[in-house]
Amino acid sequence: MKWYTLISVDISASDEIVLKTEVGPESPWFSGHFPGEPVLPGVAQLKMVLDAARRLRGGGIRIAGVKRIRFRRVIRPDERLTITVTPHERDLSSYPFRITVDGEVASRGVLVVEESDG
Repeated sequence: MKWYTLISVDISASDEIVLKTEVGPESPWFSGHFPGEPVLPGVAQLKMVLDAARRLRGGGIRIAGVKRIRFRRVIRPDERLTITVTPHERDLSSYPFRITVDGEVASRGVLVVEESDG
């Protein structure tokens, strides 16, 4: 089950990927985080960043860690997100990312990945 709606995908010549997405209020992430004040948890944001990195790499990766992550803004149901992921120039296991809502940074950091069997 896909818990978010993918609106568009753009990949630049430099392999930067930009996903436009929305997470509806029916998403299971909102049911427990937090009742009456739904916010999209950081782990869900990282999963969307991983999905973007997988599109660039053709799958076959999993999260090995995160670096310099900052959550700056709460993400609410039905907000349109722009997820920008760029492969690091020298380190193919690092993907700097930025998630914005209406041009405002919601989170940013570096996703570190490793090869996966599945």
